[in-house]
Amino acid sequence: MTRLLIVGPPGAGKGTQAARLAELYSIPAIATGDIFRHNIRTGTELGQQVKAIVDAGDYVPDALTNKLVADRLSDGDARDDGFLLDGYPRTLDQVSFLDDLLETQGRGLDAVIQLLADTDEVVARLRMRAHDQGRSDDSEEAIRHRQEVFARETAPIVAVYKSRGQLIEVDGLGEISEVGERIITALAAHGIARPEAASAS
Repeated sequence: MTRLLIVGPPGAGKGTQAARLAELYSIPAIATGDIFRHNIRTGTELGQQVKAIVDAGDYVPDALTNKLVADRLSDGDARDDGFLLDGYPRTLDQVSFLDDLLETQGRGLDAVIQLLADTDEVVARLRMRAHDQGRSDDSEEAIRHRQEVFARETAPIVAVYKSRGQLIEVDGLGEISEVGERIITALAAHGIARPEAASAS
């Protein structure tokens, strides 16, 4: 069983690496956005609450996000095999909630992967993507603002996991396979066995 969390700025390829790692380690990739959408689509009680909040243009509060994540982590695949969390926790209160939740299951996070990326390179990458997709509203100013917000909001969370010795910093720039190999190698150095598929390649 492997329990991981991945963090990284917008444009660093976090979603791509999360999907890749989930497949290699045979664990579900759990992103809060996906949980929100699934609950809204299936019309759960929690999903109806989320929809009302999102439709109003507000942020989903910690208490509701925590409930949705706890519900997902109680599913058999996450409970029995482990998981890779993406996009949660985003606040110190969420960190505390996750700590308590995992403590009741008798095991905490194995590692927190932080993808590092030079802001100028990420901005250039996102500008190119916006151009290719015809998204003229994605200005450099808007992209840089999102980078700053991410850095500001995640700094306290990253600091907590670093103080616990759980943080693994990985260069997030380069070819997808190269970055993936860096992550696997760093996890192995942290005591998390290399997946068989990666060892064979």
